[in-house]
Amino acid sequence: MARIRVFYEDWQMECCGTPFAVGDEVVWKLVAVDGKDARGAYHGAGAWVENHGGPDHGTTGRVRSVDLVHQEYLAHHDPRTAAPRDTAPGKVTLRAAGRALEPVPGAHTLEPVDDCPKWFTAYEDEEREDHEDHEDGERPPRQVPYRVRRAVGALVTLEVTEAADGTPPKPGDPR
Repeated sequence: MARIRVFYEDWQMECCGTPFAVGDEVVWKLVAVDGKDARGAYHGAGAWVENHGGPDHGTTGRVRSVDLVHQEYLAHHDPRTAAPRDTAPGKVTLRAAGRALEPVPGAHTLEPVDDCPKWFTAYEDEEREDHEDHEDGERPPRQVPYRVRRAVGALVTLEVTEAADGTPPKPGDPR
């Protein structure tokens, strides 16, 4: 049987995915990763799951391993959020309160797990850090940039049993 690495993005799972575990048989619509993108956004996978389009038929396979992918980011707050402006009575001033996350190249880690979660926020270091900071009295925005680590998806080893076109798989062919 052919084995391929498949990247299942967090937002694809949280929106329309069904959690799975090692040993489960799954049917996914897979899109081949362009060779130049394989090391970057897809963390070395040969294909990625597309729940919102993609091929007409799914690829059937058995999950052999699951690794959560954690990516490190530099977080930048809008500097206007740090110092409130005086506003004249009766006037409303809208200010940005968001932040931008910039991926740190090459700063991702893999965490072997037995199953893929439906919701990835439980695997974010940032949530625990924010809670601890509030307990100590420090409120965001912090000094910027600061580092945030987020779970961005699962890297799955899939043993393909039937390709999308209904034929037995060819080695390395995700579709």
